[in-house]
Amino acid sequence: MELTEVEIRVLGCLVEKRATTPDQYPLSTNALVNACNQKTNREPVTDYSEREVIQAMMELRANKLCRSVASGRTDKHKHVLDEALGLDDHQLAALAIMLLRGPQTPGEIRTRTDRYVGFESVDAVAALLNDLSQGERPLVVDLGRGPGQSQNRFMHLLGGPVDAATAHQAAASTTTSGTSRADRISDLESTVQRLVERVTTLERELGIGPTTEPMPTDHDDSTDRDDI
Repeated sequence: MELTEVEIRVLGCLVEKRATTPDQYPLSTNALVNACNQKTNREPVTDYSEREVIQAMMELRANKLCRSVASGRTDKHKHVLDEALGLDDHQLAALAIMLLRGPQTPGEIRTRTDRYVGFESVDAVAALLNDLSQGERPLVVDLGRGPGQSQNRFMHLLGGPVDAATAHQAAASTTTSGTSRADRISDLESTVQRLVERVTTLERELGIGPTTEPMPTDHDDSTDRDDI
């Protein structure tokens, strides 16, 4: 089984949207096209037509990786990658990031799967990737370290064998693009937002959050503080 670039993008989008927007899943054809051509969290950014996406879905259904069901005026699409390959949620999340963004380090996968599932550590991601690279039908390959990288990069094998040198070169090219910078900013903003939410929750549980009561004063003040 060697999937095309369009099939890989479609499959990755279905995995992502089931985990991150379950209330909008399965996806309509129009929503799936928009997800494939999304400007963030995609490397590279694409401009696939509806016809290309539908053709990819037909091939994925033939490979028993996806299903479509009639719903009103449009079909709704979902993946069954976990059933087909026997993957748990963490394995599925790690694979989805590689399907959508190409070769990844364990650190990148840990950060970018936070919307899907939570990994306890980078080592936990590395151990999972090592498991996926083993067996009679490995799903992931260790590409080694690319230029300027402190961690090895890993890539899925659903599109066939991967040349490490070519993959590292493509990843380096993407890293310097404006799209990649926008994605990194998006990742940072998401991380900050999650940290703020966690701190707020912790403060509320400990009763140490900012008070909503007005500060007491030791003298009369004619100013109406509710209007300040």
